[in-house]
Amino acid sequence: MEKNIREALGIAFVSLVALVIYLAPPAAGLINRHDNSLRGLVLPSNGVVLPVVWGDLGARLVEAGAIDSAALKRVYGERGAFTAEYDNLLTGRSDGALAMTEENAGYILNLFWALGLANKNPILEDKAEMMNPAYGGAGNFASTGGWTLAKGNAMNHYGKHALIALTLEQQELVDRVSQNIYRPCCGNSAHFPDCNHGLAMLGLLELMASQGVSEKDMYKTALAVNSYWFPDTYLIIAEYMSGKGIDWEDVSPKEMLGADYSSAAGFRDISSRVSAPSNRGGGSGCGVEAGGRAPAPPRRGSGCGVGAEAPPAPRRESGCGI
Repeated sequence: MEKNIREALGIAFVSLVALVIYLAPPAAGLINRHDNSLRGLVLPSNGVVLPVVWGDLGARLVEAGAIDSAALKRVYGERGAFTAEYDNLLTGRSDGALAMTEENAGYILNLFWALGLANKNPILEDKAEMMNPAYGGAGNFASTGGWTLAKGNAMNHYGKHALIALTLEQQELVDRVSQNIYRPCCGNSAHFPDCNHGLAMLGLLELMASQGVSEKDMYKTALAVNSYWFPDTYLIIAEYMSGKGIDWEDVSPKEMLGADYSSAAGFRDISSRVSAPSNRGGGSGCGVEAGGRAPAPPRRGSGCGVGAEAPPAPRRESGCGI
């Protein structure tokens, strides 16, 4: 009985801190200390065009109940940030290529978070990762317990809706690429999407694979997207690469997204090699305020999610999950 109460309180706390709804543009943080030329390469001021068409996925997510449109509009509307573009992506149809900017990166993150959570995909059923019994079920992660903008419990939609159909070859591509893409808020790849960034990246990878995007372009796009979600992180990595005589246009996206650079531990190491490494929080965090770090929930202490190793030792990496 006592154990059940503790677990219920833990999940409730995750949901509370993780209304992890990412509202504002990424915090400036360290960005100002980087010269404009480097910043322009990592974070183009006019944004980047993603090689996907969003179509009516927003409307389908709303119809399925994975997104409560009224709740999402209310959250953004309270800050005067719900634009016509946002409304069209949520309830209409967008047949042009999807563009990401510093201003809409957080909103697109939330849309892909809902897509990654709701779309039926075998990665979500992996019993060594998201469905590992040692973690008490997939509902205990920040990526699931933190999604409070569904109709009903988020787990009622977890992998339940056939929104994107993949061929066997496309699924193998998503499996392969997702295992090589990390995020600096925690230590897991997108194949273990235990935080909002992980599920959002998984949703993006699924959409790219379904629309015939090549593996090379999937990595290129993922690096551009991660850069907008974690601007300070990738400005620092770009600075590090520049110090090695490698321009940002010439880096290998796959290498930059790997554990040595983009995981929490990898980024800490890279950051320690760059001068004036003070106040380097990695960028967006996983909390309500862009650039802010959500308070660490009281269970497992892992920051953005449990570690890939099981059972995980307590860690304090990002505070965006269990």
